[in-house]
Amino acid sequence: MNLDVEYAIKKDIRNNPVVREFDFEQKREFLRTAGFAGLIVVMVLFSVWQHFTIVRHGYEVEDLRELLAVEETAQRKLRLELETLRRPQEVERRAYRELDLVAPTADNILIIERVRPSAPAGAVLAEAR
Repeated sequence: MNLDVEYAIKKDIRNNPVVREFDFEQKREFLRTAGFAGLIVVMVLFSVWQHFTIVRHGYEVEDLRELLAVEETAQRKLRLELETLRRPQEVERRAYRELDLVAPTADNILIIERVRPSAPAGAVLAEAR
C-alpha cells in the first residue's frame, strides 16, 4: 500500500499534447443562437424606443396645450385692453391729459362739404341690358 501512494504522488501526468478538436457544428449552432438572441434584443430595443418616443411626444403635446391655454388667456386680456383703449371716451381722456389737447370752440369749427360730380370727366357710361 505504501508503494501505491508514492507512485500516485510521484507520477507526473502531462496533458499538453492532448489537442481538442474544433467542432464546427457546435460553433454553427452557437452563432445561430447568438444571432437569434441578437435579433430579439434588437426588436425589443426598437419596440421600447418607439414606445418611449410616443410617450415623449404625448408629454410634449400636453405641454403645448398648456402653453396654448396660457397664450389664449393672455390674448384675451390684450384684446380687452385694446378694446378698452379704443373707446372714444378713453381716446378723448388721453388726448386731454397726455397730449394737452383742448376741445374746439364754435369759432374753430369749419364744415367742408364734398360735392361729387355726376360723371367723371372723359368717362364712358355703359348701360346694362
